[in-house]
Amino acid sequence: MTLRVLGIDPGLTRCGIGVVDVEKNRRATMVAVGVVGTSPEETLDQRLLVIALAIDDWLDRYEPHVLAVERVFSQLNVSTVMGVAQASGVVIAAAARRGIPVALHTPSEVKAAVTGSGSSNKEAVTKLVTKILRLDAPPRPADAADALALAITHAWRAGSGASVATTGPGSQSLTPAQRAWAEAEAKARRAR
Repeated sequence: MTLRVLGIDPGLTRCGIGVVDVEKNRRATMVAVGVVGTSPEETLDQRLLVIALAIDDWLDRYEPHVLAVERVFSQLNVSTVMGVAQASGVVIAAAARRGIPVALHTPSEVKAAVTGSGSSNKEAVTKLVTKILRLDAPPRPADAADALALAITHAWRAGSGASVATTGPGSQSLTPAQRAWAEAEAKARRAR
């Protein structure tokens, strides 16, 4: 079974949205990607409404199995973190109305899943998302690439239905990031 994940990089000014289908062998394919933008000159309620309506449209159009949302983390800029939290709440409520599960992932979890290092920069994430999804050009802006990375991360962490061999026949079709992730998962299972 193919797992369809809608990834959300929440924000008031730019909310990245990406839909990815991931097969049992972890092969990921982009279905759609975009960014919902709102103007800081608009009132908060209007900005949140724009995001809510866009999310409703994406949920209805693409019917994901699960949402992957970036977990709000502490920042020095309180107004930024508040906007991210407010946008996240709108997204999570939209999924809850439809009975769609929501998973939260930290930025470092996403970086580690996609690049193999939790301290990678945005350029590295974008480069590997482009490679993993076999895209002709990098998704822009970075919020769009981050949304796709969230979707990929969730599918890979969820196992997308089957374990992936890290050696032997078929392992050559995995990207280096997929192999590193599968190896880390196998190592964690052995340590239990």
